[in-house]
Amino acid sequence: MSKIAFLYPGQGAQKCGMGHDFYKESEIAKAVYDEETEVTGMEVPSLCVEEDDLLNRNDYTQITLLTTCIAMTKEIMANGLMPDMTAGLSLGEYAAIYAAGGCSVKEAVAMIKTRGELMHSAVPDGSCGMAAVLGLDAETIKSVLEDNEQVFVANYNCPGQIVITGNNKAIEEATPAIKAAGAKRVIPLVVSGPFHSPYLKEAASKLRETLDETQWMKLQIPYVTNVTAEIVEDITKTPELLEKQVSSSVMWEQSMRNMIANGIDTFIEIGPGKTLSGFMRKIDKKAKMYRIETMEDMKKICEELKEINE
Repeated sequence: MSKIAFLYPGQGAQKCGMGHDFYKESEIAKAVYDEETEVTGMEVPSLCVEEDDLLNRNDYTQITLLTTCIAMTKEIMANGLMPDMTAGLSLGEYAAIYAAGGCSVKEAVAMIKTRGELMHSAVPDGSCGMAAVLGLDAETIKSVLEDNEQVFVANYNCPGQIVITGNNKAIEEATPAIKAAGAKRVIPLVVSGPFHSPYLKEAASKLRETLDETQWMKLQIPYVTNVTAEIVEDITKTPELLEKQVSSSVMWEQSMRNMIANGIDTFIEIGPGKTLSGFMRKIDKKAKMYRIETMEDMKKICEELKEINE
């Protein structure tokens, strides 16, 4: 019997058209989109399917991507495919907590709406950003940045891919030293802020007010937190972890290794893109990895896993 984990992507995975066939073909998914349109005051389905620069603006991205992932998840579960554990990259962690039973759709989107607004306004002048460092290990990068108070490690994605974050000028100035230490490339990312860095501690503190007001529910299955890569089974730990997540490094590679060590052998990436699948190939090639981005994907994978587990 396979032990299954649902995985959810973070910001950057969004794209025009995401979730469109779920919205058109699934009454369950459509109800999620329509509810969040009412809750947020945004035309969420239109934002997802029409060419619009707002889709890439932090406060809009977080709502549209989370809504899409949850809408897809509800339809997937209705088709009988259920996880034993969940995890999500950055904002994807909110979808993971929802899928684990820790909160309602409405609460998840309310939290992410506040989170997006706070992160968007935290460093509004465009002076900060992020960059992916390819081909260099984390310890070497941390050593290079040891005395740098403006650049930090944001994401431990997989072997050979670490994301740094902070002041844009400081990142640019640190790039030659990072390359001299052995990095193949340092690629600036199209993001609107220095996510997962101390620059966002004030935003994290303000978010905690919303997290403390959220109506949490008992987890039905565990999820893995970005902050420590540990398995969470007690929902009372979640507000503190989500507060820290905003300004802490995302321990994605460590999270995946912990899930594998705890018996997860089948991973399903739910949502647009294939970023997490790419990470997994570098983390553990033996892990079974599936992606659900369309209704066709869902039908095929649900049938395949049903046959395997019979």
